[in-house]
Amino acid sequence: MPVRIRLQRHGKKGKPFYWIVVADSRAKRDGRYLEKIGIYNPNTNPATVDLNIDEAVKWLENGAQPSDTARTLLSYRGAMMKHHLNGGVKKGAFSQEEADNRFNSWLEEKQNKIQAKIDGLDKVTASNLAQRLEAEKAVNQKRISDMTVTPKEEVASETSSEESPITEATEKTSAPKSQASPDEAPTEVLSETEASPEEPIVEETSAKETKSEDAPAE
Repeated sequence: MPVRIRLQRHGKKGKPFYWIVVADSRAKRDGRYLEKIGIYNPNTNPATVDLNIDEAVKWLENGAQPSDTARTLLSYRGAMMKHHLNGGVKKGAFSQEEADNRFNSWLEEKQNKIQAKIDGLDKVTASNLAQRLEAEKAVNQKRISDMTVTPKEEVASETSSEESPITEATEKTSAPKSQASPDEAPTEVLSETEASPEEPIVEETSAKETKSEDAPAE
């Protein structure tokens, strides 16, 4: 019976995750399987791959053929590496202890790379969060400053409106003083008193002249 290591889809629409299963190649994609050996979740960053390495190596040694995606995941977690080292032990190229040391060193190096990537992503996320907080803080400060400035402007407008009637009243009181000053009023009175006595004098002189002219005629 041909056996394959492949992915079986699960999860909801738009956010799938996969089981890494060992199944008969003639079975349906999401049908019955022989054994579940891991989980692959592409929704996280980096993607989560949880694999039972020993079970995967056992099925590989028994002749199971992984699909292209499953082979990539097995290589990512070191199952293909361990399978290759076990082949060298069987051929007598090196001992089992040396094979285990090589695999452990490779696995530690791989884990350090994954952790470094996770730390880098965490730093980027933290910096983005700090920038967002600074932007929100600036917006809030601007709102507070606008709220504090507007009452001052209203108070200034109210004080200016209160001062305007006072200035109008002062202008009204100053206007009559400028129209009738105390220096000009006596001059007008004097001119009238000076002009009034002259008129009767002219009339009296004219009457005497008429009398003198009429006298010889008699």
